[in-house]
Amino acid sequence: MATKLENSIHGSAFDVEQIRQDFPILSEEVYGKPLVYLDNGASAQKPRAVIDAISNVYETEYANVHRGVHYMSQLATDAMEGAREKLRAFINARDVREVIFVRGATEGINLVASSWGRNNLSVGDEVILSVMEHHSNIVPWQLIAQQTGALLKVVPISENGSLDMNAYAELLSEKTKIVAITHISNALGTVTPVDEIIRIAHEKDVPVLLDGCQAAPHMALDMQALDVDFYVFSGHKIYGPSGIGVLYGKEKFLDAMPPYHGGGEMIDVVTFAKTTYADLPFKFEAGTPHISGVIGMGAAIDYINMVGLEKVAVHEDDLLEYGTAKLGGVNGLKIIGTSPQKAAILSFVMEGIHPHDVGTILDREGIAVRTGHHCAQPVMERYDLAATIRASIGMYNTREEIDLLVSGLGRVREIFGQ
Repeated sequence: MATKLENSIHGSAFDVEQIRQDFPILSEEVYGKPLVYLDNGASAQKPRAVIDAISNVYETEYANVHRGVHYMSQLATDAMEGAREKLRAFINARDVREVIFVRGATEGINLVASSWGRNNLSVGDEVILSVMEHHSNIVPWQLIAQQTGALLKVVPISENGSLDMNAYAELLSEKTKIVAITHISNALGTVTPVDEIIRIAHEKDVPVLLDGCQAAPHMALDMQALDVDFYVFSGHKIYGPSGIGVLYGKEKFLDAMPPYHGGGEMIDVVTFAKTTYADLPFKFEAGTPHISGVIGMGAAIDYINMVGLEKVAVHEDDLLEYGTAKLGGVNGLKIIGTSPQKAAILSFVMEGIHPHDVGTILDREGIAVRTGHHCAQPVMERYDLAATIRASIGMYNTREEIDLLVSGLGRVREIFGQ
């Protein structure tokens, strides 16, 4: 018998009200008002299917994985490796050996910067980033550059937040060893032209890493079609658990890279004289993994697949267009990031009002937005701002919630005498 979820979302229409019923936290109230959650760019909420999957791990199938011959260990191992296959299919990687479980995108980037970087960077070599990068795709490269003598080169952006592709092409040279760029900016919503970025880099035999944290919840991913060399994203942004994420890497790169962490699980044979390492993907997965997190992320993939990313994208594009128009009608409000290629993120400032004050007043109205520099201080510097207010949209948001945001901003203006 089909479940209520299957009945509601296998049809041609996207039933957002039915989707909302699958997320228990959305029925909560904040200060006596319905929760309006518009902070999905920081972390998305979890459907009941993910919560139940995590509970089920601890209630019925928990044991350490890959190490035991007993039934429960085999059960947990099968569930975890089954989730790896779900992730492989979700991003269309060629093989499960290319799917590495990490604590999140941050650890994935650190792994590549440290392991690949130590083997491939030396004095005078260059790493290309962009102004739009999250700190997680800046600091790891700074650290390895300090250790190796490599240099960072930064691609600028235009006033509307689009990547300057002419400057990017000019920065690439025989000194360039890797390009590490966001797929979608978490601070602006800009969708970067990743196909062109990769094509230009590969013409010079330069590998590319993409930070896909903001892309994975909003669009279909295909590693083989992209031909990207490394790709990272986090579970908590795709409606799954926190503390878990994926590093995709082409097998030829991962095979050549030394381990990032040492310990159990990532070994083949250990003696005091010498240690040999396990095959991929386990070479990079030292210690007991986040078993429930992996399985929970697999459940999130099942849920997203059942809903359909194509339907999600259409729904979110509608909300982005609607929200852009509505915010554009608020006096004294300026949207930061207006690239023609943009995902469901609305960052803005209000004349004469600090973003933290806006966020605090909205919170009293039950509306959760993110205020600050969004771990993207170079972006703020580009626009001569200390912070912005960011409303980031997920599959369960509605036009009515956009209206409540606009109403809340009216309350902000009222309090500040505008």
